[in-house]
Amino acid sequence: MPPTTPTFGPISVITADITRLAVDAIVNAANRSLLGGGGVDGAIHHAAGPELLDACHALPEVAPGVRCPVGEARITPGFALPARYVIHTVGPVWRGGDHGEAALLASCYRSALQLLREYGQRSIAFPAISCGIYGYPPERAAAVACATLRHELASLPALQVQLCCHDETMSAIWREALQDG
Repeated sequence: MPPTTPTFGPISVITADITRLAVDAIVNAANRSLLGGGGVDGAIHHAAGPELLDACHALPEVAPGVRCPVGEARITPGFALPARYVIHTVGPVWRGGDHGEAALLASCYRSALQLLREYGQRSIAFPAISCGIYGYPPERAAAVACATLRHELASLPALQVQLCCHDETMSAIWREALQDG
């Protein structure tokens, strides 16, 4: 397991490849089809193997081409990943901040934690949801994520959350958001 930075209660920030983490569940910053994409989504699909795509295909569409609406989450096995499960969530595309982006992003984190609890699991790793191609400013996303996680974990102290960043620059942003909270 990669070294962690100081923890903030049940939350820690790490710089690592999320596909290599041995936690109960990793979160996939997915698109609405759940059929793979770029960034962390593509990396998770690649590392999990073709069974993940098959499992995502098996999830019912709630609208044409949509298996998971923005702000919601779905769960599949982790297949070839060290994580037992993949929790797929669809973050909002940044449109300036006045289109409900913060509420939708917070819902991603709450929905993922809800599935973790429903499946009786205790550890989860999140990427920086919506901070890639979806354009959410990392400082703003980190503030929303950390506030949401602190609120949710206040009543769930037994859960362990890792905020997994792909580089040290992003990790510093998330550590600062945790310290400021």
